[in-house]
Amino acid sequence: MNKQDKNQVIEVLKEKFSQYNNFYITNTESLSVEQISKLRGICFDKKVEMKVAKNTLIRKALEQLDESRFKGTFDSLHGVTALMFSENAKEPALILSSFRKEPKNKEKPVLKAAFIDGDVFVGDNQLAALKDLKSKQDLIGEIIGLLQSPAKNVISALNAGNKLAGLIKALEERAN
Repeated sequence: MNKQDKNQVIEVLKEKFSQYNNFYITNTESLSVEQISKLRGICFDKKVEMKVAKNTLIRKALEQLDESRFKGTFDSLHGVTALMFSENAKEPALILSSFRKEPKNKEKPVLKAAFIDGDVFVGDNQLAALKDLKSKQDLIGEIIGLLQSPAKNVISALNAGNKLAGLIKALEERAN
């Protein structure tokens, strides 16, 4: 690969890192060509972009964008590296987990690191936590639900108050 080709790969990677707030760094070294093709197909179906690149080129792209922001990912750039880019922060984790459930894929591919909205999760042991991440829409929905709950309780109490007042009035009339 000549210098012009390397610069072109770096520019493509910079574009992807700028486009997505979330990316996963995985090790696909022990996967067969068939397994990698299957993983790529699953990623395509789930709208997750998968790119394989040399670690030095990935590092240069990240350094050129913002070295301090991506510094936590640099130690993960060793061995064969495949990057998974996604709008949904937990989708790559779900893909990796379901892919591993097949008997011949056990524990492969390995999660080296994940960069999620500025936070870095390092190590394969983080996969379980990444699967449980809530999306921005899920969190907004929960907040709206929590904000609506007190208002619903007040309205219910007011409606119950009318019924209670009617009951008291009926008992008062009966007593007279």
